[in-house]
Amino acid sequence: MRYQLTPIFTRPWLLNGLSLRLIESHYENHYGGALRRLNAITEQLESLDVAKAPAYVVNSLKREQLIALNSTLLHELYFASLAFGDGKPTDGLAGALSRDFGSVDRWRSEFVAMASGLAGGSGWVLLVYVPRDRRLINQSAGDHGQTVAGGVPILALDMYEHAYHIDFGANAKAYIETFQRNIDWPSVEVRYEDALQVAPPRPLVQKEFGDLPGVGVEEVKAMLDAGKPVQIIDARPRSYISRQQDIMDGAVWRDPEHVQEWVGELSKSDPVIVFCAYGFHVGCKTAIALREAGFDAKYMKGGHSAWKAIGGPIKLHS
Repeated sequence: MRYQLTPIFTRPWLLNGLSLRLIESHYENHYGGALRRLNAITEQLESLDVAKAPAYVVNSLKREQLIALNSTLLHELYFASLAFGDGKPTDGLAGALSRDFGSVDRWRSEFVAMASGLAGGSGWVLLVYVPRDRRLINQSAGDHGQTVAGGVPILALDMYEHAYHIDFGANAKAYIETFQRNIDWPSVEVRYEDALQVAPPRPLVQKEFGDLPGVGVEEVKAMLDAGKPVQIIDARPRSYISRQQDIMDGAVWRDPEHVQEWVGELSKSDPVIVFCAYGFHVGCKTAIALREAGFDAKYMKGGHSAWKAIGGPIKLHS
């Protein structure tokens, strides 16, 4: 495979405070150099007999390929992020930034602070849309190798010194301010709209219990922290609970094999949350039995293990 060069998107002669010499040098030497390295490394990998090559050679080449590919992609995004304008986000982006950061000023302050922290060093500052959470975040990336898994970058600021030393010397602050004035916000909005079309990962659902109402561990913790009335049942099997020394603080263990013996202890006026070890069959079946008995019962997704994973309080099981 041979990677193709992307023609420069911005019009360098129109940029405010960024010289033609700087942009040309950056594009031709650093973006072009990254693309050339990427193709050379890829060609070397494709000609390699990976079954016979030492593992460290393959690993080293793949790491260098990742760095060169990310450098290529981020440089393309960087040049696509620049255009002459007023430096103000479009209405659509302003709304999205205000929703996810509190305000446009709060987004800009964080973005600039992150860039300033890279001054005199190297790396990138990115505005990234994360489909999993359906929100925008700012992200630092060093050595072209750090990215948010599953994130879609829509704005990139190159903080390697080659991006500004010709015009600004060591004055990274002036470069960052100039970049802000030259952001091509309409193009950023187009990329944001495209990113919105990327579906988040499909939620994992126990198919045989797909219609059973469930509740996340974070929501359960919030209910307990708020002092809301809720009955929490630990329905891990007796064989499992006998090997464990801990139980969720606020929960009561009840044997899922003998629901009818303890169901009368529950109040039908307060909701019931049931969980097992991991949120699979036992907790779900117990919740179903309670719902059939007239209780407002739900199962806790992820079970006891998920509760411990979020740092939920536990106690010794007596």
